[in-house]
Amino acid sequence: MSTSGRLEISSVSKSYEVADNKTFDALVGATFSVEPGSFVSLVGPSGCGKSTLLRLIIGLDDDYRGDILLNGQRISGTSLSRGIVFQDHRLLPWLTLKQNIGLALQNIGWSREEKEKTVREHIALVGLNGFEDAYPYQLSGGMAQRAAIARGLVSRPEILLLDEPLGALDALTRLRLQEEIQRIWRVEGVTMILVTHDVEEAIYLSNKVIVMNTNPGRVVDEIRIDLDFPRDRTDVRFAELKRNILSQMGDYVPAARAA
Repeated sequence: MSTSGRLEISSVSKSYEVADNKTFDALVGATFSVEPGSFVSLVGPSGCGKSTLLRLIIGLDDDYRGDILLNGQRISGTSLSRGIVFQDHRLLPWLTLKQNIGLALQNIGWSREEKEKTVREHIALVGLNGFEDAYPYQLSGGMAQRAAIARGLVSRPEILLLDEPLGALDALTRLRLQEEIQRIWRVEGVTMILVTHDVEEAIYLSNKVIVMNTNPGRVVDEIRIDLDFPRDRTDVRFAELKRNILSQMGDYVPAARAA
């Protein structure tokens, strides 16, 4: 089981230089916290700063204003304490499933026996027993993404970042993987942060949803999701949360005004 981490985002802003010595504000004054062991989603339209913020949390860019603290320590550079799963599974085609997962342990000073044991445990965690020696081309899209989740967790990070991990899957596989992610989160107890365009997905999985919007990229609300698990997508409270979030993103038009 991973050790869960507390993340604090405090007045974080990020600008990029563009043509004619001008700057573009990708993110302005983002502030929120992520409690240990919680599941938090970032939602918002394209250009709201979700991906920018994820890059800063993972440590790929240190040039920003404000503070990003993990367990009270400012994040600087990448670290095994922060795992990540991308939309594309990024499995290496010449390695087997167990080799792809084990690659994440290459720079950890564990014994060979401990590494092999941990890889086996995480293959079992994502329900891929029997596919240890399969190559990526022999796996379905959903299986490959489960392998990517295992790879993200195998080093026992304090936070797992999920960057649109289900965005490339068909609708049915996506629903099944949402269930899998929820189960894995409960078993592992790791802090998870999901970036998604799918508001329903965010409500279904999260303790809290951070709503973002554009011009400039910013946080406009934090919404605590107090629905019991397992969640019912047809529940009137679920639908009301979805309407509220979409409204703040500018994507919801009441039926009476739709015409």
